[in-house]
Amino acid sequence: MKRRTFIKIAATTSLGAGANLPLFGSFTSGISDKWGELLPTNQFGKTGKFVTMLGLGGFHIGRMNERDAQETIETAIFGGIRFFDAANNYVQGQNEIHYGNLLTPKYRDEIFLMTKTAARDAQTALDHLDKSLSRMKTDALDLWLMHAVSSTEHVNQLRDNGVIDVFIKAKEQGKVKHIGFSGHTLPAVSNYLLDQFGDAIEANMLPVNVVDPSYESFINNVIPTLESQKMGIIGMKSLSGGAFWGGGFEGNRQQKEKVIDQITVKDAIHFALSMPVDVLVTGPLNPAMLQEKIDLTRSFVKLTPAQQDQLIEKVAEFGKAKIEYYKA
Repeated sequence: MKRRTFIKIAATTSLGAGANLPLFGSFTSGISDKWGELLPTNQFGKTGKFVTMLGLGGFHIGRMNERDAQETIETAIFGGIRFFDAANNYVQGQNEIHYGNLLTPKYRDEIFLMTKTAARDAQTALDHLDKSLSRMKTDALDLWLMHAVSSTEHVNQLRDNGVIDVFIKAKEQGKVKHIGFSGHTLPAVSNYLLDQFGDAIEANMLPVNVVDPSYESFINNVIPTLESQKMGIIGMKSLSGGAFWGGGFEGNRQQKEKVIDQITVKDAIHFALSMPVDVLVTGPLNPAMLQEKIDLTRSFVKLTPAQQDQLIEKVAEFGKAKIEYYKA
């Protein structure tokens, strides 16, 4: 699908599950709860829930000590974030432990809480769910994802080994309210999973950044399907897992060229927010970095198609997994 066709779809497709729901770009602002004013919210696919445009990623929370994790979580809450991401395998579950100690005891009623499992068999998935609920000190998740689905073989294992059945049953039992998956290797894999499990899936977490359209694009090849099926869309890797600065989040690539030399962080975040995502998850290294993303979200004005194209052209040379090291 050519990108210009995608932009037309993004501009005209409803994200909701009923009549008179707002089109993408018509987010709601000015909402407050007892902790303060929320960031603008979007309807989360067909779930009937609303989520803040920006969410807090769990990976880096798991790498923080308790003091820094608490400051980052409180920066998120008082900055208007109400969407919190985690995963069972992030730093041996330390992100979930921090959430259980610092987030859910005080803020559970006001937040949308999700976690993920990389389990490839039913019993492991069940064990992970019980452990995640225990760690995060909650009776139920708002969203549970099959994590980092990477190949058609992986999808087949989720089906044949009963993982998808565990997810469906967990929802029926009320342990999770909604289910979905994350994937960042190949768009074709995500579309294969949607073909296999589409009736059950309610959300997808996928890479959304300005380099993506130049190689194995999730924006062009997966998001239109998600929109047509009215699924919740969670953007991630808006800065390519830190590779905009020349390496991955661990500095694990010897990449001399830097995307950040061509465009600004503001450009990158505003591009990602201009895509039809319901929430963009960001993984900050520290509270100041999170505050920067909160400020950029509050100042966000949707980029025009021409502005989007200009940014894509500036960084097109970084395609073919040169920066997006997580793609196949």
